[in-house]
Amino acid sequence: MKEESMVKVKEEIDYKSLCRRLDRELDKLTMEYERQQKVFEDDIERLTTEAQHCILEAQQNYSDSLEKERLKYQKDYKESIKRLEEKVMENKKKYEEFCMTSTEEAFVPAEEVVILKKILQRETLLRNAAEGEINHLKNQMAELKMLEASRESDILKLRKMLEDEAHQKEKFKGEIARLQSQLLQLGFEVGKTKQQQQASGNGEKASVAKLFEQGRGLQKILSLLEAEATDARINAVKIVANLSSEETNQKKIVEAGGLTSLLTLLKNSQDETTQRVAASAIANLAMNETNQDLIVAQGGINILSMTAANAEDPQTLRMVAGAIANLCGNDKLQIKLRGEDGIKALLGMVRCRHPDVHIQIARGIANFAKCESKASTQGTQVGRSLLIEDGVLPWIVQNANNEVSLVRRHIELALCHLAQHANARDMISGGAILELVRISRDCSREDIRILARRTLISSPAFQAEIKRLKIDY
Repeated sequence: MKEESMVKVKEEIDYKSLCRRLDRELDKLTMEYERQQKVFEDDIERLTTEAQHCILEAQQNYSDSLEKERLKYQKDYKESIKRLEEKVMENKKKYEEFCMTSTEEAFVPAEEVVILKKILQRETLLRNAAEGEINHLKNQMAELKMLEASRESDILKLRKMLEDEAHQKEKFKGEIARLQSQLLQLGFEVGKTKQQQQASGNGEKASVAKLFEQGRGLQKILSLLEAEATDARINAVKIVANLSSEETNQKKIVEAGGLTSLLTLLKNSQDETTQRVAASAIANLAMNETNQDLIVAQGGINILSMTAANAEDPQTLRMVAGAIANLCGNDKLQIKLRGEDGIKALLGMVRCRHPDVHIQIARGIANFAKCESKASTQGTQVGRSLLIEDGVLPWIVQNANNEVSLVRRHIELALCHLAQHANARDMISGGAILELVRISRDCSREDIRILARRTLISSPAFQAEIKRLKIDY
């Protein structure tokens, strides 16, 4: 499994000069970015301090003032009510005395009537004054609320300004990442051009990784795998995928933390392109046994299984299936692959009808069956195949005569390996024996025909079933 993005030079360009110019521009932009970032951070700190001070001061002032006014008006209101109540009680008492007196006397003296009218007028004025005072208090409360709302609006404006500044900062960081990605891509093109020139001249093959070390370095490329800008992240993972297609670069990528970054990217990214290219890089790295152990140790089987379950793009599924297929060729990972649902993930991808996906699925099954056959021969595995226990046999039988030649070849090999040990009963009941007979007769590859025929002859169970079915092979 190799995934390479070929670069074609359509016109003659002085890449070296262009690369140096872009490098200078990038350094200039970086310095300007750092300067503006320092100014921005100082402004943010100043505005934050001022905003917090204004908020606290406004809250303290309005809280104290509002509480004082509330207590003052509450006290005045209570006193006014108390005075009114006292006057009412006094008038009520006078009225009762007046009523008692009026029953005894036939008439009320004019002077007393005048006094009562004056008292009534005074009490009416006091009541009106109290109502006016209450309305005044209500108006003041409304004004305080309006002033508080105005302050809150000012605070919201300050917060909005801070958010805008932060957004501008993120935008500027994304632009820096984009320029860095362009510079790396240009460096890759320069590397390819130099490599072609040296191959045609003195035959000396320059490593792409070495060319990158002369520029920003592999570590710089890997750091862009975590860039927030999507374009920068995709360009970086494409470069890593191209580098990983060369065996000489794989060790450097892993040592620099590239494998961990790729697995993290595959796990967290929702972008289909990023997933596809990251999976292709992982598939390339998974061709090495040491890297296979590292992939499994870092939870790679679970990550690949989750991607297989969620992805819809056929090319993404092809890359994921290819990575799992490479892991299936490692006999030390058989139990892990089954225990962490690697085999189920492989079989689950048959939902995609694309032949390229099915080729990788069949290759993975053939690799797994070959490792099982080897373990059975060495005596380290006893009993039924894990593939059969996971329900893979029906799909194998169904695709044993697949119209796609590569699918058919891998399935034929898988059947021959499965048939060599303690799986005869399952293969007979599953109809696989008929396919083995067909393979022993009609397979286009002689070595597979011979293997199938030898397997049928060496198994008493198969011989008995062939005799029962009266099959001539």
